Amino acid sequence: MGASGGFPIDLILFGMIAAFLVLRLKSILGKRTGYERPPQPIQPRAVPAAAAAPQTHDAAPAAQAASAQYRTVPEPLSALGQSLARMKTVDRAFEPGAFLDGAEKAFQIIVYAFAAGDRATLRPLLGDETWKAFDLAITEREKAGHNQVTEVRSIHGISIETAELTGTVASIGVKIVSDQVNMTHTQSGQVITGTDAVTEITDLWTFERDLAQANPVWHLVAARSA
Repeated sequence: MGASGGFPIDLILFGMIAAFLVLRLKSILGKRTGYERPPQPIQPRAVPAAAAAPQTHDAAPAAQAASAQYRTVPEPLSALGQSLARMKTVDRAFEPGAFLDGAEKAFQIIVYAFAAGDRATLRPLLGDETWKAFDLAITEREKAGHNQVTEVRSIHGISIETAELTGTVASIGVKIVSDQVNMTHTQSGQVITGTDAVTEITDLWTFERDLAQANPVWHLVAARSA
């Protein structure tokens, strides 16, 4: 796996709340702006070829600059920055920037895994209560014979909003602003809710990890609307 302070790369490769959940999962929804419609769970689509293409040498600095602009790490002397520094005293490999990089990857993997009903990918990445909520939603969707279609078009911003260290257990709250397309349809293709219009979503996800343990996995333990 990757460095123990960030999200493990190999776990992410194994496959790491949904921004849209239905009905009683509203507590783990993001705030919808732009085109308003009922929140929906999600289904992966193929990554556009342009997004998967390797960057040229000249394009790399511009991509790095763009990444720095939309990922916000607290100033070291701020209260948040000092909380993050205390985490580093427990796990010397912990780096806020690397954490945000992993959080962004985890966001897309969890969103798409929920849409696909991929329990094997979701379970290792979620806290117990969050897992129960996801599993219930997937089960109800399966019983109804519904399918979810989702595409994360872009991520406008990701930032660390809270950071707490209780003993050796670290808890970090992350705000993620993204553009998504969501639809729910029957097996015959009839659209039940959603459209192909883009909706901006703001999510607040909380990840937790015992920094003193060898297990480097950060678990999604809570989420709420911004």
